[in-house]
Amino acid sequence: MTNGSDRRHFIKLGLVGTAAMVAGCSTGNGDHPNDPDEVKGTKPISPGKGPIILSTWDHGMAANAKAFDVLQAGGSVLDAVEQGVMVTESDFSNRSVGLGGLPDRDGIVTLDACIQDHNGKAGSVAFVQRFEHPISIARAVMERTPHVMLAGAGAERWAEENGFARRDLPMAEDARKSWEEWKAKNPLIQAAGDSARVNVENQRMGGKDNHDTIGMIALDANGQLAGSCTTSGLAFKIHGRVGDSPIIGAGLFVDGDVGAACATGTGELMIKIAGSHTVVELMRQGLAPEDACREAVERILRKNPGMTGQQVGFLALRADGAYGGYSLYNGFNFALNTATENKLIDAAFAKKWE
Repeated sequence: MTNGSDRRHFIKLGLVGTAAMVAGCSTGNGDHPNDPDEVKGTKPISPGKGPIILSTWDHGMAANAKAFDVLQAGGSVLDAVEQGVMVTESDFSNRSVGLGGLPDRDGIVTLDACIQDHNGKAGSVAFVQRFEHPISIARAVMERTPHVMLAGAGAERWAEENGFARRDLPMAEDARKSWEEWKAKNPLIQAAGDSARVNVENQRMGGKDNHDTIGMIALDANGQLAGSCTTSGLAFKIHGRVGDSPIIGAGLFVDGDVGAACATGTGELMIKIAGSHTVVELMRQGLAPEDACREAVERILRKNPGMTGQQVGFLALRADGAYGGYSLYNGFNFALNTATENKLIDAAFAKKWE
């Protein structure tokens, strides 16, 4: 048994070792560079000039328009990605984002969101209820606390303490009907909490209401990047489930030296490969944005042999302004807004729905 003195000595040694690592000391041969940007095979990326705004799915068109207006009015790129997705959060006809989203297994709508700036500062909230704009709470977490993520009741209490008001809305009639039909058709799945199988069919339907998530990444005229992501999550999920959307590196990742990426689809698959971070790191190694997204999708396929019916999609925006997207199945599209274009683009994909 280790006594208290031994434990304190162990912790002290650990802290000394950590300090040495931070200072760049090493007992190795010294071959590894101290600067991660000096990793072999990487090249510096010259910053481009925007505005370039990308967001997932067709509901990104209205969100992009708002983000573009914010930039044109002199707002920051962080303001733009926040206020852009707020449009989608306030669209109570949307069944995958905001308070209008489809509920979980228990009939409760829970919300996740995150935001990240050019320098990597980030904020996130997960599993919150009855707030219209979780993206704004996420930004407040980033700017007013030393933390990155707050969750559940604690996040809700902190939000109220910081001036965010709850909003109680009745469940939309069509959402309630969908939930009740799901319960009636799947009593065993509902009881066991195995909502993933139902989600497979939801995603195959390919309708607007089944897309889950809006992710937005943007570059302003000064070469500054930012990103945001917000969702009501997987329909009929187990109460308490959190997907990739509020997780920095999974649903969203921004590195101002390289680029930004966001994800949509089955969140568990993105979490397990740190999907958005993977895309950005692949761009750091020299891959074009679409190629980086493709490699992330192919990595998911390699890690999940035999998997069918679960959609994943990535968007990437490189620091020089190049962009691209790629998905596992056809049907994923993304919105683009620049000074000269405002359109919806069908992403390249690995497979067609059968």
